[in-house]
Amino acid sequence: MGVIENMTPFMTFNRQEWAKLRQSYPMEVTPEEIERLKGVNDVLNIDEVADIYLPMTRLINLHAIASQELYRSRNIFLQKQEKKVPYIIGIAGSVAVGKSTIARVLQTLLSRWDTDVKVDLVTTDGFLYPNAELENRGIMNKKGFPESYDVHSLLKFLEELKSGKSHVEAPVYSHLTYDVIHDEKQVVTEADIVIIEGINVLQPPKRAEGEYDDQVYVSDYFDFSIFVDAEEVNILHWYVERFKTLRETAFRDPLSYFKKYADLNDEEAYHMAKDIWERINRKNLHENILPTRHRADLILKKGVHHLVTEIKMRKL
Repeated sequence: MGVIENMTPFMTFNRQEWAKLRQSYPMEVTPEEIERLKGVNDVLNIDEVADIYLPMTRLINLHAIASQELYRSRNIFLQKQEKKVPYIIGIAGSVAVGKSTIARVLQTLLSRWDTDVKVDLVTTDGFLYPNAELENRGIMNKKGFPESYDVHSLLKFLEELKSGKSHVEAPVYSHLTYDVIHDEKQVVTEADIVIIEGINVLQPPKRAEGEYDDQVYVSDYFDFSIFVDAEEVNILHWYVERFKTLRETAFRDPLSYFKKYADLNDEEAYHMAKDIWERINRKNLHENILPTRHRADLILKKGVHHLVTEIKMRKL
């Protein structure tokens, strides 16, 4: 039998094809809200919401309804009392690719499909080990790599969500102090949808020798997953530009972990950001993040201007 060319588990849409799938779903986000939702140096406008994110939330809403029906049917089969179990969406991708903005947009749009829908957003940054623990383990320079997360606690959190527990707590992270906030918790209560956003959420666990084992994956708890993709040259540019912007804003806060970079000039800031990227983020991208791209249900490919140019949707 000959090799089948272009065999892929995904259907590919360009921006125009994808935008048509919005159908008649109304625009319920104002320009002012869009401005509040976007992250540092991200590009987000009415057209991006209408063409990309409205069709996406329509698709996710259809999946969530079908999932709820299947869950109810299974409970009937098992003769179990039905519990409220949230539909969980995972969002993965590189640093500086715009995951947080997309997560906030989805949270806003999905919460407006129905007046009774409660959508919570949890970032996996809170499940990083505290800096003191990272220092103790000698992996402070690998912050954001899979080994820097308390995966056991993250799995426990997801297990509690999927078991129907009504009150579930997640740790909170401060990007200002660059550390987990001691004794502060985010409480997820009676959520219909929970969005889990983080660079490595599609990463399987590894054995010491680098081979995957048969443990439970974080992504095993996801009902739907999204990977935000872009060419590395663009991500590097966005990372450097974000670093420069933060140098003039958040880094100037006396409590900022990165206050030492606040007085760098443009050339110094460029070289510092590029050095951090090369030593840490690029390695994490190629070793841990990119290999998980095709585990997602939906891949959003961004172009040079930070706008989505192509969508890949996994076939059923």
